[in-house]
Amino acid sequence: MNSPLVLVIEDEPPVQRFLKTGLETQHYQVKQATTAKEGETMAIQYVPDAILLDLGLPDRDGIEVVRSIRAWSHIPIIVLSARGLERHKVEALDAGADDYLTKPFGFPELLARIRAAIRRNARPESGPEFELRGLRIDFEARRVTINGSEIHLTPTEYKLLSVLVRHAGKVVTHKQLLEAVWGPKSASQQPHIRVYMAHLRRKLEEGGEHWFSTEVGVGYRFTIE
Repeated sequence: MNSPLVLVIEDEPPVQRFLKTGLETQHYQVKQATTAKEGETMAIQYVPDAILLDLGLPDRDGIEVVRSIRAWSHIPIIVLSARGLERHKVEALDAGADDYLTKPFGFPELLARIRAAIRRNARPESGPEFELRGLRIDFEARRVTINGSEIHLTPTEYKLLSVLVRHAGKVVTHKQLLEAVWGPKSASQQPHIRVYMAHLRRKLEEGGEHWFSTEVGVGYRFTIE
């Protein structure tokens, strides 16, 4: 079985060396680009299993690279950036990035994000069923069970859960959730997301499993680690 291929689009030599050495130690294949133009060309040429992308590239902003790659591919994109403001994270994720890590970050966390992104991309998002750690969702029957016991959700709770599960491992922003669950003209509904997420947590996490993580000011993630 071939090792996963990771494309690193990063122009800082110390960060390049850090990522290349660490990833190869963990048996990943690594290709490197230092500009947006080179990165997009290599993404087309190699079709990597995941892309690690710095936003501060010398020729173009990384957000434009995300949008450009998303126009033709679902390759997982994990943004690595010194821009730590929530609005920067939201902008990158809304543009199509799968995840966002603020520099400096821990390498074990980066590896976990890469594994989750690759698994999510390999799993068909439109499958009729989802099952993980005792949680089972039958999308055709709209039925949710945990260890065989049915969990009764309202239509809105079910739709919210479905969106998060179909993007398992990926941060889904408030804007993306609002549009998917409440429709494109739902800006005033944002406080409701917190209410429904609290309901979902109470109903699904009574047994001790933690299914959701909150990205403060950004959105939510259905965890698969």
